[in-house]
Amino acid sequence: MRARAYAALAASVLMLSGCSTVVPALVLAPGIAVLSTWPQPSEPIEVADPGVGNGSVVSAETLPNLPWTVTRAGVKAARVVYRSAGNGGGTTEVSGSVFTPAGDAPEGGWPVISFGHGTTGIEQACGPSLSRTLLGVAPLVAGYTAAGFAVAVTDYEGLGHPGVHRYLDNASAGYNMIDAVRALRHTFPDVSSRWVAFGGSQGGGAAWAANEQAGYAPELELLGSVSLAPSANVSGLVDKTEQGTLTADQAPLVHWLLESLSRAHPDLDLDDYRSGHVAEDWDVLSGCTPATASARTDAAARIGPLDFAPRTEQAAALLDSYLGAMAVPQQRATAPMLVVYGDADTYIDVSWTDDALAKACAFGDAVTIDRQHGKGHSDLDGDAVNRWIGERFAGDAAANDCE
Repeated sequence: MRARAYAALAASVLMLSGCSTVVPALVLAPGIAVLSTWPQPSEPIEVADPGVGNGSVVSAETLPNLPWTVTRAGVKAARVVYRSAGNGGGTTEVSGSVFTPAGDAPEGGWPVISFGHGTTGIEQACGPSLSRTLLGVAPLVAGYTAAGFAVAVTDYEGLGHPGVHRYLDNASAGYNMIDAVRALRHTFPDVSSRWVAFGGSQGGGAAWAANEQAGYAPELELLGSVSLAPSANVSGLVDKTEQGTLTADQAPLVHWLLESLSRAHPDLDLDDYRSGHVAEDWDVLSGCTPATASARTDAAARIGPLDFAPRTEQAAALLDSYLGAMAVPQQRATAPMLVVYGDADTYIDVSWTDDALAKACAFGDAVTIDRQHGKGHSDLDGDAVNRWIGERFAGDAAANDCE
């Protein structure tokens, strides 16, 4: 298995847009979703065993207009709606896309990559499964399926399907990543129970959370997780809103965070956190489609340094409590982790990731830490990622930089 895994992963590197980094920049850097309609209608897919409970398939349909780089080898693809755990209990419905390679599966079934995408927005229209390019994830899907991996790409709750998107709520997104693997296995045959969680930015935090929560799906065998520029803990944003020190990249994300939190938590009064141009441009800042891109960019440029400052100490404390509850780590991880991040990140302060890793090490986690000097949020060198994933499927021990 080791030789096969390394050969397959080497092939995937060549497939991923011809670039050295594993994840296309669009997957990491928050921005406007590049949506497109399907020129050909999709058709229902009959799922022989949709399952019951979380991870069961509500519906499945074809994705007839994916790029030829994804479909040229006869890859099986489906857009699915599946059930997943809601953060704090209950069940919700989540959409996503699932893929298996062409040809015969190896003994034990296709190994699985569950991928968590970066920020696309907070509205239903912002789901990758609604885009023919999967909002920049298509090259990654093409590479891993060509390498012999099944791939699950969750949209996250509230994106692509009705619901409230819990932006940067790592626990919610982590459950969505796990249940996407279950939905993949229900939709297509010959899929292994062995899997790796992999994500960037928002998805980096989700993959980290999925590792902590893996015991939630005892029928699956998580081998490890990869987090690039993870949004592990953004509680530090509260101090920055009060001090007027948000970066130009962070300020628009605070809007998405507050709007998302207000939808999930009615006790959070948005008027406690918005003033100046932000209050005037609030609805414009919510956009995530090309039609709203120009107006949102202009509105983001008008944000003043204290436009998000909480009006009271109580408002600041409430926001801090919500962000803290959404953070990772919360508990010891189930499997080894690889965390790749840069010390020049203008979205996620490097000290936030340093602190999250220190806490993970204190929990006893096995973490391979790749802290890259001079790198930001979307220009990370991801060359080590495929080798690390290959070593997990090969059964090799992971380097532990916590020791």
